[in-house]
Amino acid sequence: MGKTILITGTSSGIGLACARLFLEKGWNVIATLRDPAQAPEFGDAGRLLVSRLDVRDVPGIERTVGEGLRRFGAIDVLLNNAGYGQYGVFEAVPREKILEQFEVNVFGPMNVIRAVLPAMRKARDGVIINMSSGAGIFTLPMISLYCASKFALEGFSEALSFELLSLGIVVKIVEPHGGVDATRFGERASASNAFSGELTDYRPFVERGAEAFARMSAARLIDAGDVARVVYEAATDGSRRLRYLVGNDTRGFIKARAELPDQDYVDFLRAHFRDAIGQKKGNEK
Repeated sequence: MGKTILITGTSSGIGLACARLFLEKGWNVIATLRDPAQAPEFGDAGRLLVSRLDVRDVPGIERTVGEGLRRFGAIDVLLNNAGYGQYGVFEAVPREKILEQFEVNVFGPMNVIRAVLPAMRKARDGVIINMSSGAGIFTLPMISLYCASKFALEGFSEALSFELLSLGIVVKIVEPHGGVDATRFGERASASNAFSGELTDYRPFVERGAEAFARMSAARLIDAGDVARVVYEAATDGSRRLRYLVGNDTRGFIKARAELPDQDYVDFLRAHFRDAIGQKKGNEK
């Protein structure tokens, strides 16, 4: 029946681009989203199963995985793509929103992986791809919870990759950085931007920090199709490679993280927010 991929978060952006690309390549696609009634046009319906899936709903995940296995016989690749970014200074983020950030970005992928592993173990084969972010490599202020969730996902994925290799199952991480177009990620992030009128002490930092973000914006957004092509490479290259970077590093954050000593890297990032944090050149430390 051909290869089958299950993709979470296919309503727009990367998830939608991946679903369309894999269908074009002749794969069976289990395209999941929280509201199937709002499903976009994916392509070849004969090899497509559209299913409701909320990564926080374990019984719902198990139903979708079971339905996919009955329809296509196997799930060869899992792409954990669903996620969102919680914005705002940490102190302004309510505890329930902190929990939600980790429920969706960390525990959600864990829930879906746990559901597909029995079939992959039985087959002694499979690829699990977790969608991370530049925020899983470097950190920025006012997205501390999003960074924390992506760092957690990176650590989990790396450790899990060691556990599953003996079973023939390969874990991979795709890391878009620099911003992706055609996605609703920004919409949900804006809606989740925490703010407290009582925390006026942060106001100068937030205002100046926003100016710094505007100055250091990437030259261009990454096309969601470019990310999909990297995901396809990760799914089909037959390697045990763990990480796949995709994007443009016009701000130099990836290079700094990879090449600079730790404190030099921290000082490099702080320099971008010098006005906001009240530090002067030559006095970062």
